[in-house]
Amino acid sequence: MRIDKYLWCVRYYKTRTLATTACKKGQVRVNDDIVKPSREVYPQDVIGLRKNQINYKLTVTDIPERRISAKLVDIYRTDITPKEQFEAQELLKYSKEYYRKKGVGRPTKKDRRDIDDFTGETLTT
Repeated sequence: MRIDKYLWCVRYYKTRTLATTACKKGQVRVNDDIVKPSREVYPQDVIGLRKNQINYKLTVTDIPERRISAKLVDIYRTDITPKEQFEAQELLKYSKEYYRKKGVGRPTKKDRRDIDDFTGETLTT
């Protein structure tokens, strides 16, 4: 089975076009080699792919005949992604929240009224 079709079948990508594009961009590796979308995948191949700033690693255990349900994905692949990848993603998420908290942009009307009440100023036009 082609690598792009396999990644689509085991639900790493929502569409086959996205899987093909990822292969063309060099985000997919099979046995540490950058591959084209037409590369054939066999059991015991180790696939590495970069998606959402996480470097996933998985081992092909079997080849599905068609796209499978999410519950059956573990039958066809073994996820060997290091836990550090997911921890780094969590740290990245928290660091983004630290520097730019939600709603800290321009003051809303309520914020503006609270600032005016605090400073004792009123706008007169």
